[in-house]
Amino acid sequence: MSTLAAWSAPTAPGPVSATVRVPGSKSATNRALVLAALASGPSTIRQALAARDTLLMADALMALGIGIEAVGRDSIGNIDWQVTPGRLRGPATIDVGLAGTVMRFVPPVAALAEGAVDFDGDARARERPLGPMLDALRGLGVSLSDAGGCLPVTVSGTGSVRGGAVDIDASASSQFVSGLLLSAARFDEGLTLRHTGRALPSLPHIAMTLHMLREHGVHVDFDAETSTWRLSPSPIAAVDRVIEPDLSNAGPFLAAAMATAGSVTVPAWPRHTTQAGDALRGLLAQMGGHLDLQDGGLTITGPGEIRGLDADLADVGELTPVVAALAALAASPSHLRGIGHLRGHETDRIAALAEMLAAFGASVEATEDALRIAPAPLHGATVSSYSDHRMATAAAVVGLVVPDVRIDDIATTGKTLPDFPGMWSEMLTGDADGA
Repeated sequence: MSTLAAWSAPTAPGPVSATVRVPGSKSATNRALVLAALASGPSTIRQALAARDTLLMADALMALGIGIEAVGRDSIGNIDWQVTPGRLRGPATIDVGLAGTVMRFVPPVAALAEGAVDFDGDARARERPLGPMLDALRGLGVSLSDAGGCLPVTVSGTGSVRGGAVDIDASASSQFVSGLLLSAARFDEGLTLRHTGRALPSLPHIAMTLHMLREHGVHVDFDAETSTWRLSPSPIAAVDRVIEPDLSNAGPFLAAAMATAGSVTVPAWPRHTTQAGDALRGLLAQMGGHLDLQDGGLTITGPGEIRGLDADLADVGELTPVVAALAALAASPSHLRGIGHLRGHETDRIAALAEMLAAFGASVEATEDALRIAPAPLHGATVSSYSDHRMATAAAVVGLVVPDVRIDDIATTGKTLPDFPGMWSEMLTGDADGA
């Protein structure tokens, strides 16, 4: 780990009081881009996130022949895109970066193209699980080659996909299911997809996929008893949409209120949503936070003392880093369970959290699928970001109340937040409510 470029996380001078506008949802933006690319006509996606993961998705779809044009921008990293479907074609080379949505949503789209499409990405992307989805695509009649179930991958498309029935073990990532469902209406025989493995993680993300498919006129039947999705071939209607703020990315800012006994408001928090980040409301309330959801947004006011919690985070694993950071600041122990699938994320998040929090002096025990965190005196340290945006922002939360926290490669937060350091600084000065 290089410390030469380490970012010094600012310590809060007192209780934080700020309004923080959060850019658009990465999960919704990338689903919206895929559906718009496969739709029956042009559409506009407004207030979409323009960060590394979503720009990689836009580049991937443009490489396959889709027209995507920026028609508006705002000051917090949102963009309006005009998407014009076109004939899908190769040859093409696609950089997935470290974006799970790109590496798992785009291969089924590439299978509908004519020609070879090569996929590769960052070094860690070559370690992230992909094999079950590639095997499913083969079972649906797609010709492809891969490096033992990982990137690099070449999809050799013929302009159509037979489709039909296939089994998949999606226990490593719900994105396997979403990636296949997003394109399946264009398959000749549609798709009958049965999950055969352990419990599915991150179910809200599948719910988001199904909700957005319905908005595009695509009906999916789900049999919970057999964990089977059935989708018939159908047109994908063009839909103009506005992307919600990214509620998971709001986590560090709301955690700032908790850590400093302050108050933070995130405007435009939806009253009804499929985003996993909405679970922050319940989790922070369990830890002692006071919540107020109004039409103007969600306000969290932190307690004088953070309570530890016992929580199953299987459905909302992406929230684990920020919750773990608060658990390290809590006055009682915490047990974060059901998170084994996090070992296959941008980094092995269980191992990384244990290492990072221990570097700050926290008492941490990691098991295969859980973290136990007990109160202990904390101190500053220089820690790695692990090339993981959520690890970096979690460390910044600790730095609000623990002096001399330094984070190597804070720029990795650009994966989903275009300017996290600037937003963090503005929050601490009370200036984060700009247009």
